[in-house]
Amino acid sequence: MILGRFGEIGELIFEIDLIAVDGEKFQTEVILHTGFTIGFLLLDSQDAESLGWHLLESNRTMQMARGEEFFDVYEGRVVLNQQEYTIHVVASLEI
Repeated sequence: MILGRFGEIGELIFEIDLIAVDGEKFQTEVILHTGFTIGFLLLDSQDAESLGWHLLESNRTMQMARGEEFFDVYEGRVVLNQQEYTIHVVASLEI
């Protein structure tokens, strides 16, 4: 079971660990969002790069509510509920 809390506007917030290539872990809060079908996590590109995650695809066009946007797709490692996962991460500037 994932433990979390509801935010001020009803969003579900829970904690995960981001795992850098060197194995260092960074605990962060995330918001559950089901709007993306390509990746399981949305980060700023600078954060994905600083973790040393492998870039899978550059400038993938994705349809957003405000029109088309370009995202990079990374392979990242996270810990959720004490279990490690390798996931696709969608990243863009100024997220």
